[in-house]
Amino acid sequence: MTDNMLLYMMGGVGLLFAIIVIAFLIVNKKSGSAEARQIRKLREGTKEKSFSLEVLYQKLYVIYLKIPFLKRYVLKLRRRLAIIHMDDEYLTRKQAAKILTRTLLIVIPLAAVIIFITHENTLLMGMLLVFELFMVDTFIDGMVDKLDNKLLREQIDFFAEIRHAYHEFNMVEEAIYQVAQDDDKPEMSRQAEKIYEVLISDDPESELEKYYDIAPNSYLKEFAGVSYLTKEFGDRKIDGASLYLKNLNNITQEMQLEILKRDKLDYTFQSLSIISILPMLAIEPIKNWAVSQFSFTAGFYNGKNGMLMQILLLVVTFICYVLTRKLKDNGSTAMNTKNTDNPWQQKLYNIKIIKKIVDLFMPKDGTKEYMHLQRTMKDAATKDKMEWIYVNRLTICIVTFIVSLFLIMQLHQITINNVYTDPTTDFNIVGQMMDDDLKDAMKLTESDNDYLKYFKGKTDTTQDDIEREMRKGKINKDYLESKDSEIAVAAERVLGKLQIINSENLQWFEILIAMVLAIIAYQAPIWLLKFQAKMRQLEMEDEVMQFNTIILMLMKIERVSVEIILEWLERYANIFKEPITKCVNNYESGAWEALEQLKEDVTFQQFIRIVESLQAAVEKIPIADAFDELDTERDYYQAKRKESNERLIARKGRIGKTIGFAPMVILFVGYLIVPLVFIGLTSMTDSFKSMSAAGLK
Repeated sequence: MTDNMLLYMMGGVGLLFAIIVIAFLIVNKKSGSAEARQIRKLREGTKEKSFSLEVLYQKLYVIYLKIPFLKRYVLKLRRRLAIIHMDDEYLTRKQAAKILTRTLLIVIPLAAVIIFITHENTLLMGMLLVFELFMVDTFIDGMVDKLDNKLLREQIDFFAEIRHAYHEFNMVEEAIYQVAQDDDKPEMSRQAEKIYEVLISDDPESELEKYYDIAPNSYLKEFAGVSYLTKEFGDRKIDGASLYLKNLNNITQEMQLEILKRDKLDYTFQSLSIISILPMLAIEPIKNWAVSQFSFTAGFYNGKNGMLMQILLLVVTFICYVLTRKLKDNGSTAMNTKNTDNPWQQKLYNIKIIKKIVDLFMPKDGTKEYMHLQRTMKDAATKDKMEWIYVNRLTICIVTFIVSLFLIMQLHQITINNVYTDPTTDFNIVGQMMDDDLKDAMKLTESDNDYLKYFKGKTDTTQDDIEREMRKGKINKDYLESKDSEIAVAAERVLGKLQIINSENLQWFEILIAMVLAIIAYQAPIWLLKFQAKMRQLEMEDEVMQFNTIILMLMKIERVSVEIILEWLERYANIFKEPITKCVNNYESGAWEALEQLKEDVTFQQFIRIVESLQAAVEKIPIADAFDELDTERDYYQAKRKESNERLIARKGRIGKTIGFAPMVILFVGYLIVPLVFIGLTSMTDSFKSMSAAGLK
């Protein structure tokens, strides 16, 4: 083989290798591009858009947690939403951020409006901005209540689907599992899955008790309990119909009544909260209008009396706002979500010195005052501990005393400033002063101010002293060429202003007023508890009607005893919870005696009738016979329940309208009409006296 041939062969092999390498690279590139396209195609359906509200709310949630002020509201929302969105962290965070964002979009523009309207009145602006913080709770509660009402409506559809699934499978747990797969109602499906897990667990009774603690509402508790009893004891046919489905129908009717009740309450109170707040925003516009139209009212609105009326109006508005919220409360998720682990009251109480001070005021265990307050707390269904209430009382008392002293001193300062800045005139004008008159009045005020600064603090100053200085012309030369009568009038005017300035100091009786206000504030938490207890009494009849429905569901289930019925009533009781709990605890030591004690502990006649029927079922007749009127007169009780709800709503509506419109009445009557009439008549009287005196001269 020649060298040339060998060279050609090596060149050919190299060329072939190069071609193979190039071909491999081309094929690999094409293969990679096809794979990339395939991956991109697969990701198209799952990739988020450039802007996503879902991602935005998750990011906002993290941001809100880092802001100290907003963190409180985020955690409060989380506690409430975690009950509805059971075990769904993503949805809980999203809803918390969504609700807080919407609230801020309402509150921030409102704060801007308040600042714009009251920018010239710093004290009023500060009060309104502080009060706005309380409004945040209203917006948050309203939005969470909407979610709670949505879940309640979903439950009605869920129970309707359960009926069909139960007909198909004839097994409670299988019917619940089948309906729980519905993705259209994620909140309800999550609750159904939890109930299904309870029913198939190794210890369903203990798991059921755990679920009772986290259930969003009593109707899901009833459904879970009835499902458990049916699974354990089996279903029965009553008049050819399934007892389980009949009980589902009873729960559904209860939910429908509750939804109607909540809708009517929302409709009745939807504008009352706003009406009770609006007068705050109208204080400054009304003041500006009155001063511009009737200049003789400037002394009132810019002075101490006007500021006192503003403070009174704000306090009344705050009280009416809180009471309106308490009236509207439908007892949904709010009653289960208060953080009772370690609130600020407990942190404060854990400080040794504060604990000793609080314990000095708190009644001792076993005393009459202690038992009375404990009963009031139970009647109001508060979750607070007694030491927390006394921390609240002392905190509010101290804050009120300090704020009262600050406001009193501020009122003195306002009066002094008005003396130095108000135009000085010897007559009253309807409408605004002309520019020339205003300039002359301000010159007179500046001239008076020179003498006020000279004599300020000298309490023994007389009119003769002021006249003497005016004639000397050392302070200013405005009166060097004036007549004696003109100097006397000017000196009398300056002396009047000087007496106001020298007397505007903190007085002993003002400290006494601050102490009285502090005592009133100290009693306010107790009065609020009593108000809550009074409102709960209005709902006694409604709770007894719920007891009737529970007994109606239980009385025909085999092996259900009076003790089981009492345990169920205790679980769903609110107003009568304490006496029923006492009866359950004493039941084993004597059923009849425990029920007799229950009759003595309550005074509501309709509930006493239930207790008497339970006593009959203990020793004489079966449970079904003791409560046979509940079944035979079911339609009557349903109609009575509707009528009872309507009366309750009407009564709450009347009380709510009285409370809600009180600030508006005080605004127009106490802050506008009465001052205009009183000051106008006083000014007219003074003018007539001046004219008469001038005529006599």
